[in-house]
Amino acid sequence: MTANTANTANTANTANTANTWSSARPWRGIMVATVLPLRDDLSVDHDAYAEHVRWLLDNGCDGVVPNGSLGEYQTLTDEERARVVRTAVEAAGDGARVMPGVSAYGSGEAARWAEQAAEAGCGSVLLLPPNAYRADASAVRAHYAEVARVGVPVVAYNNPIDTKVDLTPELLAELHREGDVVAVKEFSGDVRRAYELAELAPELDLLIGADDVLLELALAGAVGWIAGYPNAFPASCAELYHAAVSGDMATALPLYKSLHPLLRWDSKTEFVQSIKLSMDLVGRRGGPTRPPRFPLVGEIDAGVRAATEKVVAEGHR
Repeated sequence: MTANTANTANTANTANTANTWSSARPWRGIMVATVLPLRDDLSVDHDAYAEHVRWLLDNGCDGVVPNGSLGEYQTLTDEERARVVRTAVEAAGDGARVMPGVSAYGSGEAARWAEQAAEAGCGSVLLLPPNAYRADASAVRAHYAEVARVGVPVVAYNNPIDTKVDLTPELLAELHREGDVVAVKEFSGDVRRAYELAELAPELDLLIGADDVLLELALAGAVGWIAGYPNAFPASCAELYHAAVSGDMATALPLYKSLHPLLRWDSKTEFVQSIKLSMDLVGRRGGPTRPPRFPLVGEIDAGVRAATEKVVAEGHR
């Protein structure tokens, strides 16, 4: 083996290690933002949720993120929300593989959800910035500091589209320097931020936050993916992720092009209904959503169905 070949191999091995799930950094790898199975009467089917968590882990995913937007956390009672976390931990068999969303209107409430996650044995938590109003930088810093004091590693969730609060690379670097966040789920859609983050906060872990920029952020150094569409196609999504983060473009690019018509629905307003519909179409009950979300109709319904059927026809699972 030549020196250049050896260096390339060592670099690849280092990259693969960085992108591999471990209990030391349990927010890395493929963490699926899980949908929440509901019965026809819209009550939570905890048994079905436990089975779904086990199925995802058995099909190449590393962990789960309950009580995110995909899990319809805003519509849950406190009792339901707490039980979902406990169900996920029990089903996963290892609390480190569970990263609950702890977002709330109040920082104190978010901290209490983080305490509940800690009591359940979770390895990390996912936290939006304040979203009751357009918080300034000082309010954002105080918000993350309060939740970080609980002691569970905090993954920041940058979603300026929905929250109207932008966790800029400069602000994220500051939050990381203060020890308040360990990683960021980047959902802005601006892949250029990956490089700025790497310059300003090289130790802050970048996690892919939107399915339809997976390849771009993987190539830019992401070490994890908080994912939506593995809820319906875990094996193919896992193959895509591992090929992308290892730089295997011969495998990743064709997979990405094949899956992308479906992955882009993860970034649309109707993402919860879309992913649940795709699950229904492949024989994995997605089921209904709670109001104010209602079933898809018209062109949107047809678009999700067509994209799902295309991916199934191409052999994805």
